[in-house]
Amino acid sequence: KKEIHQYGVIKPGEIDDDIISIKDIIEKPSFNDAPSDIAACGRYILNIEIFDCLKRINTIILDLNKDVWQYISLDYFSQKNNKNEVGSSAMPHKVNPIDFENSEGNLSYANSIFEFLSSKLPISRLQRDLTDSTVLRNIGVPFSHTIIGLNSTLKGLVKLLVNKNKIENDLKDNWIVISEAIQTILRREGIDKPYELLKDLTRKNELINKNTFKNFINSLDISSEIKKELLEITPFNYTGI
Repeated sequence: KKEIHQYGVIKPGEIDDDIISIKDIIEKPSFNDAPSDIAACGRYILNIEIFDCLKRINTIILDLNKDVWQYISLDYFSQKNNKNEVGSSAMPHKVNPIDFENSEGNLSYANSIFEFLSSKLPISRLQRDLTDSTVLRNIGVPFSHTIIGLNSTLKGLVKLLVNKNKIENDLKDNWIVISEAIQTILRREGIDKPYELLKDLTRKNELINKNTFKNFINSLDISSEIKKELLEITPFNYTGI
């Protein structure tokens, strides 16, 4: 206990066998100021693996941000108006997807630092390398940017409005998406070369619509039950499953 001023000392929370939750840590406190007699003797408080875990989580949210941004640009989503929010300086009518852009920037920056930490901290030159002491001073930075990024995504998601008419109109103009479903069912029924059949039908420089598939299905040498099943497939009920 007399040497406690030489260590980082934790303020413990719940204790479960040999696992102790840490509420706080004080660097080299005096004996009287130490919150406990439990010293943090390990090299790092956080396992380095956590940086890669958070980086993977951030990457998933980044992908969500980019997808939603694209859906907004396609007008599949619109955003709730806030009269006190500044939009585009050149286009006053435009509501920018700023929350998703903000999140993307913060999470991308956080990931670059997490990547650096996970590659830097495992290395210690001859076990006496103290360069990590400088690096560890910035360990809170990527966590802060991660929290800001996640909150920005949540803030943006709450603002979204589904443009049902735009989505339905795009589906009406893209019957070609059901070719995958038809091919799958034909393969299930043992029809010869279903991929080639659909390729010949759809890979043309001409409009592919409901009648295109109706005529194709009726021309197939299959049972009436399977034809009925195929004719019931539309862009509105086929989800790719």
